[in-house]
Parts: sequence; C-alpha cells; structure tokens
Amino acid sequence: MSTIVDNKIIQEQEQPIQTTFTIQEIQELLPHRYPFALVDRIIDYVPGQKAVGIKNVTMNEPFFQGHIPNMPLMPGVLIVEAMAQVGGIVLVLLPGMKGKFFAFAGIDKVRFRRRVIPGDQLVMTVELNSFKMNRIAKMQGSGYVDDQLVVQGEMIFSLFE
Repeated sequence: MSTIVDNKIIQEQEQPIQTTFTIQEIQELLPHRYPFALVDRIIDYVPGQKAVGIKNVTMNEPFFQGHIPNMPLMPGVLIVEAMAQVGGIVLVLLPGMKGKFFAFAGIDKVRFRRRVIPGDQLVMTVELNSFKMNRIAKMQGSGYVDDQLVVQGEMIFSLFE
C-alpha cells in the first residue's frame, strides 16, 4: 500500500503479524489465572489457523501434591485444558473476537499416549477446523514431550456471553 505526500509516493509498511506471545500477552487475551493458567508461551501463531503453545511442567504445580503421591503425573484433564487454552488464543484473535470468551463445550476422540511428569515441556499444537455462525468452533489438538505424542483429540468451543 502506498500514500502520496508532497507529490512523493511513500510505501506504507503493513503491520507485521505477531507470531509469538509471552505469558503477559497471553494474560491480556485469556482470563485464566493461577493455578489455571496452563500456557506459558505461544511459540508459533498463524492467524485464523493454528497456535503452538508450551507448558513447562514443574514439581511446584499444585496438582502434584495429590496426583499421584510418589509418582507425580499431570492429570489428563489439565493436559486437555492446556490444549484448550492454546486454542483459545486462536479464537480470541479472530476478527471481532478480541475480549470475548469461548467456553469449552466438548471433547471427542481424546487419547493419551504418554505420561507428563515434572521437568517435561509440553508442546501443544491446536488447529482451527471450523468456526460456524461466529459462535461454535471445532479444533484439533495434539501435545508432545520430547517429540513423543502425549495427547491428541478434537475440542469444541462455544462463544460464552
């Protein structure tokens, strides 16, 4: 795009697309807070398509006190919740959706393939499959630790007003 100023053509720079988000930027987009903020960083974002987020799993997580003593495991429901939060980033950055909240409405075909333990870095990719009537979204998610598949499944979200 260009503009003419004093008979000179000036090329306008398009805004670069932000492809990574810090924890502070994630908190500006999602309402989740400790202990339910389960995404530490977005390391790749493609507008309207997908996001890749990470969760650094530490022994300091509150759920490890009771799940499972002497063999700490990240609960599967929290792994899926972390994936849903990555999906939430994709949804709230769709045109006209900033400041909106998408509730988790369903999960299908979720399978756990490996445990997640303290010291792991969970890398989650969530892709938007469909977004109907600006209200209902279907997404596909997967999570990996050390390039090994941990979880995969489909998630459904509904705009919550």
